[in-house]
Amino acid sequence: MEVDNNIRLIVEQVLAEINKPAKDSVECQMPAQQAVAAAQDVVNNEDYLDDLAAINLQKYLQVPNPVNAELYHEMKLATPARIGVWRAGVRPLTDTLLRFRADHAVAQDSVLGEVPAEFPKQYKMVSVVTKCSSKDEYLTRPDLGRLLDDENIEILRQHCVQGATVQVIVADGLSSKAVEANIPNLLPAMLQGLNSLGITVGTTIFVKYSRVGVMDVIGEVLKPEVVIILIGERPGLGTAESMSAYIGYHARRGMLESERTVVSNIHRGGLPSAEAGAHLADLLKRILEAKATGVNFK
Repeated sequence: MEVDNNIRLIVEQVLAEINKPAKDSVECQMPAQQAVAAAQDVVNNEDYLDDLAAINLQKYLQVPNPVNAELYHEMKLATPARIGVWRAGVRPLTDTLLRFRADHAVAQDSVLGEVPAEFPKQYKMVSVVTKCSSKDEYLTRPDLGRLLDDENIEILRQHCVQGATVQVIVADGLSSKAVEANIPNLLPAMLQGLNSLGITVGTTIFVKYSRVGVMDVIGEVLKPEVVIILIGERPGLGTAESMSAYIGYHARRGMLESERTVVSNIHRGGLPSAEAGAHLADLLKRILEAKATGVNFK
């Protein structure tokens, strides 16, 4: 009987706690409501958190009290790789992890993103698309990214100059951000340089869902002396804006990769776009003089 009474007493106490007056529950809820309001104020304030992606990792020194601060600083400046980021126990710091995820997200956006439809029109480019019908197909069928169908080949024949000395192609490739970031400075600098050297340039072409090999098809269709394709490269955690220039003398189907001359790492942290444009103009002049690219170009 005594045990039963104790159990009943406990149950009554629990029920009493559950059925406390509403006044008590309102008093308990007020701090939570205030916390939500405060949190909302923080969210509405755009300055509440720094943009981690805007921090230059090469100048971001996270190791506290390094044994050799000068060497640590030199190592950081020597590479964009994630070195000297410190830790919390065996785990990375919160801002290190967040920056990694932010850079990874930027890289994904660049691969999956599209160059705006109006972008080629700003530079009076003739737009064509490879045999890829979507971004998904482009990523899974690289072979289709090297080919043009009859309709797009006809567009080239109708709207582009035949037999130019240099044919310029701009391609989205694996980085839409590379095209948007570099072409505004690179293309005018290169075209101006070629013009000053007296080199005639064909109609600039923009190719959507493109792989490098599409330059060979365009070379066969338009028969320029030299083809140069400016294409967005696969983004990494260091940058999502890297572009490369592939150049082929008498580009044609079946052209070997070793026959191409390549200028890579065109981005603000590597070879700046305006400087790259001037360099490519000079390089194209030397290629035309040598009549060769790739391993045959001395």
